[in-house]
Amino acid sequence: MKTHLTIAMAALFAGAPAAFAQSADIPAVEETKVDTETFSKTAASANRFEIEGSRLAEQKKVAADVKEFAALMVKDHTKAAEDLKAALERSQTTASVTPSGPALEPKDQAMLDQLKTLDGDEFQAKYILLQTEAHKQALALFSTYAQSGGDPALKEFAKKTLPTLRMHEKHLKKLASAHS
Repeated sequence: MKTHLTIAMAALFAGAPAAFAQSADIPAVEETKVDTETFSKTAASANRFEIEGSRLAEQKKVAADVKEFAALMVKDHTKAAEDLKAALERSQTTASVTPSGPALEPKDQAMLDQLKTLDGDEFQAKYILLQTEAHKQALALFSTYAQSGGDPALKEFAKKTLPTLRMHEKHLKKLASAHS
């Protein structure tokens, strides 16, 4: 009887790490790699969202520090778009992706559409929130691809872009605390 109980407990606990990992939102091992086509499309769309959302911020009634951040975003992400284009040209991928792309991915388009309907304090709060979320996702994407990406040119682009994304994230934290 003790042997059966021991085997049953061992079997139960053998599955426990996976269950705990899922409940704590820890990515499974298979999810710690991003394929080249997904990286290329997601990076291009996210970059366009950053630029277009920030161009809106430059036109809206927002605080001066938010406008300054928006101008920085347009400058840095325009450069990132150029760098992505150059990386794609050196790339070994056959993914049919262009840095500007034909359209934003649905989630990026939905975020941009939300911003278009707002102005003033509502716009400013939503802009900071969406930029913060977009940068968290971009940092995860770029970090993962920089570590395990399959294309050397795009992997180098991801590594090169990470410090700028981290700087943006720090700047957003300051904006969030200043305007909350």
